[in-house]
Amino acid sequence: MAFNLEEKFILQAETELEANLPENYKASMQQNNGGEIKISEDIWEQYPIFDNSDRKRISRTCNHIIVETKSCEGFGNFPLNAVAIAGNGCGDQLILLKENTNYGNTIYLWSHETGEVDKVANDFNELTCL
Repeated sequence: MAFNLEEKFILQAETELEANLPENYKASMQQNNGGEIKISEDIWEQYPIFDNSDRKRISRTCNHIIVETKSCEGFGNFPLNAVAIAGNGCGDQLILLKENTNYGNTIYLWSHETGEVDKVANDFNELTCL
């Protein structure tokens, strides 16, 4: 279930990531912190940004983008400059790639089996959020 997010939690995530997230992604997360994304026929579970404002939100955001990214790093072929923003339940991830101190707007699909990275959208606004 998606829910709103205060900007301070985005800023905390950016501090921990040591990079700024794309503006369109941040705006979407402020309105719906989580939810689903449809790409072609696949449904992706969007990872929230951690929100510790109360117990319910802590519970709903414990699988946040930083935790999921660290989990993906265990595969060994996860890009070092990536942050995971959604998963398909089978190990593949939608990712953003860091360029200097900013994550780029382009959304990529990372295959956990091959390590391949393929572009799926130029910008977060091109994705269909459910």
